[in-house]
Amino acid sequence: MSAAEPKSPRTSEAGHWGKDVRSDMHVAFEARDSGGVEISLESRVAPYYGDAILEQARQVLDELDIKHARLTIHDEGALPFVIAARIEAAVRRAGMALGKKSLPAQHTPPAPSQRDRLRRSRLYLPGSEPKYYINAALHSPDAVILDLEDSVHRDEKDVARLLVRNTLRAVDFGSCERMVRINQLPLGLEDLAEIVGESPDLILIPKVEDPQQVAEVDRMIGEMKSRHGMIRSIWIMPILESALGIENAFAVAASSENVVALTIGLEDYTADLGMAKTPQGRESAYARARVVNAARAAGIQAIDSVFSDVADMEALRHWGEASRAMGFEGMGCIHPGQVRVVHEAFAPSAAEIEKAQKIVAAFEDAQQKGLAVVSLGSKMIDPPVVQRALKLVDRAKAMGVIQ
Repeated sequence: MSAAEPKSPRTSEAGHWGKDVRSDMHVAFEARDSGGVEISLESRVAPYYGDAILEQARQVLDELDIKHARLTIHDEGALPFVIAARIEAAVRRAGMALGKKSLPAQHTPPAPSQRDRLRRSRLYLPGSEPKYYINAALHSPDAVILDLEDSVHRDEKDVARLLVRNTLRAVDFGSCERMVRINQLPLGLEDLAEIVGESPDLILIPKVEDPQQVAEVDRMIGEMKSRHGMIRSIWIMPILESALGIENAFAVAASSENVVALTIGLEDYTADLGMAKTPQGRESAYARARVVNAARAAGIQAIDSVFSDVADMEALRHWGEASRAMGFEGMGCIHPGQVRVVHEAFAPSAAEIEKAQKIVAAFEDAQQKGLAVVSLGSKMIDPPVVQRALKLVDRAKAMGVIQ
């Protein structure tokens, strides 16, 4: 079952329950004029955690300044950060507690994300499905994306926004970069108003066609950071998903100093051009090359689209290897099983590493001798080749391929 739209201004629902639902709960809220707070709970874990769930529910209502209400809860193993989000969403949908929040306990914030960190893989997690959050880091993606756009039904955007906010605050994703894909503007600005205060590392902006869209997001992030007294960086990755977006690729890539990567959404791009998307990607070769060139020209990372066939790992490997050969530094993943294959596809080969190490060693030897020219055997090494070798060695170290 899914939450329904509010039945009246004083009754509402939020969340999900049923035999196939895990780590979630459904809440039905009814505001009253008197009688205090009445809560009923149905849960398979009630004998063990029922009292704790009821206690937290009362605490959330108190934080939202709800004095008289009836709350009906169907629990499917929700954790505290989910409980708080679902109850707050139901209360807000009833037109109550506007401007108030009930935030879960905050785990120790991770170190700020570095501008040029590894972004080989980013694993999409539906913004309305908490069951995927807790174990996401076990698959070791470079980043997780809490998705508020395509994976969330339009009627559930408000509820998912609060769940993602609480997830950023309460869930430890380990070494993963914590990304959020907001909705297409202007709705995405409402997402930012809720989530920026919980320090996401990077914001993905969908369907970007004009640099002004990036500027608007950048401005909003700056305003919210000032409001919360934040100093840590929040990076931006625009997603180009149309012919116009591709034609404006460089302008978008260079639109803000906080843009650290540029990516493409091939499902929407091929639909915009009226073409079928194929596993070989010939129909999108121009667009993908344009993204790589624009990103390089702007001094940022080029990140490829997702590979939608989650059952064909060999095709994924071929796509990833071809993507790396084009100049991309990573791609999206829509299933945890894709992460390992993507990491292998984007890893330099042993031969590449050996050659790069020899070039770096020759460069360092020339530096120590005060020589302006780098040579390897009888061959002169141009500066761009040296820089490429240095970057490859650094990247291999970051991947743990070499020490």
